[in-house]
Amino acid sequence: MVQKIFLGSALSVFLIFAFVLRPVPIVTEDRALVKSGTVTEIYEIGELDVVFKLAETDQRFYINRGLERGLELASLRQDYIGKKLTFKYPSYWTPLDWNNTTRHVSKVEFGEEVIFNELKPARENTKS
Repeated sequence: MVQKIFLGSALSVFLIFAFVLRPVPIVTEDRALVKSGTVTEIYEIGELDVVFKLAETDQRFYINRGLERGLELASLRQDYIGKKLTFKYPSYWTPLDWNNTTRHVSKVEFGEEVIFNELKPARENTKS
């Protein structure tokens, strides 16, 4: 009986960790959710992540390891605070952010300019 309880508990803990630590999916542009808004703040948090706060929502949008990927806070702030940006991101839920207040960004655009992109390329139609 004790062994069954232990195995059940161990399996539950393993499943919880697997669910919490699963990677954020990288999606194609046609599968991404889209949100646009006026940037009020840009700051660093955690492991070199770049975070954008918008005037129109309580959600925050972050680029994972953005500072390692060549983005610079001073330049982002100078160029985009007060401007309307478009964020594209996967539909993704984790218990660590149960109410989706912080969204992992796959693409950031300012008009026609792409500021950041990690979207998968769309598959070409191979049928003739």
